[in-house]
Amino acid sequence: MRIGISVCSAYPNGDPKTSVRHMIERVRAARRADLDSLFVGDHHVTSRPYFQNSPVLGRLLAEWNNKPAGALYLLPLWNPVLLAEQIGTLASIMQGRFILQCSLGGEKRQSEGMGVEFSKRVGMFEESLRLIKALLVGEQVSSRDYWAINDAKISPVPDLEVEIWIGSQANVAINRAARLADGWLATPSIEIEEAAKQLNVYKQSCAEYNRQPTAISIRRDIYIGSTSQEAESLKQKYLDKGYRGFAPHALLTGSVNQVAEEFAKFEALGFTDIIVRNISSEQSEAVSTIERLAEVKSQLGD
Repeated sequence: MRIGISVCSAYPNGDPKTSVRHMIERVRAARRADLDSLFVGDHHVTSRPYFQNSPVLGRLLAEWNNKPAGALYLLPLWNPVLLAEQIGTLASIMQGRFILQCSLGGEKRQSEGMGVEFSKRVGMFEESLRLIKALLVGEQVSSRDYWAINDAKISPVPDLEVEIWIGSQANVAINRAARLADGWLATPSIEIEEAAKQLNVYKQSCAEYNRQPTAISIRRDIYIGSTSQEAESLKQKYLDKGYRGFAPHALLTGSVNQVAEEFAKFEALGFTDIIVRNISSEQSEAVSTIERLAEVKSQLGD
């Protein structure tokens, strides 16, 4: 099983310079732990301050290695030519393969803030992905469905094929992931029983389209403590604050042994990748969790 990391790009303390330094320290810890992939998320016009993904990823790549890296993009909120140009540049300056994680975006507020009709998201998503795929292999595209795009090409074109994962939860969206993408990213807020049900839907959809996915991934928000008691205490502290609205068992906490056991359950179901994100916003706790993932990988035989 591959273990990657999604580095949180929020800076809730209002100090962007300190926050980006913390992100850099976390990426360095992920490299030392020999994690398998690096990602950042996509957020727009939110009440919580976030760094934008493409420029901050460009900085973080300087701390990374030749393993895959990428970002999540909410496709309906982006001009597809602009996005393909940014991906082409990032993919060309990094050492490894770029992975494009993409989804519809479920917050109406973000769509309205970016001038996008929320009800048109599905059509915009599929058309955007079609255009981006063509642009990233050097083709010229035009489109009049949602954007006025005439004879557009990009440069640079990535020398390695960009891998595409679609994040989805509803059955129809999981089917879309099987039809249009190389891999699937399961939502982080579900418990393992629901993840197993959604994985079955994805496998059935892949069989329907005769697709062999490159990745079957899920994100888990985690904390690895020095003891199980310490980890449980931290988990409860964040749950008491209403952590992102997640179900309690969707958060993965414990000692190194316990976390390795939980990861093994997802591997047994058929997941190939777990993308972790830190529960704790405290830098020392976040870095120690990342460092302990090296021990988790060792126990899993990776």
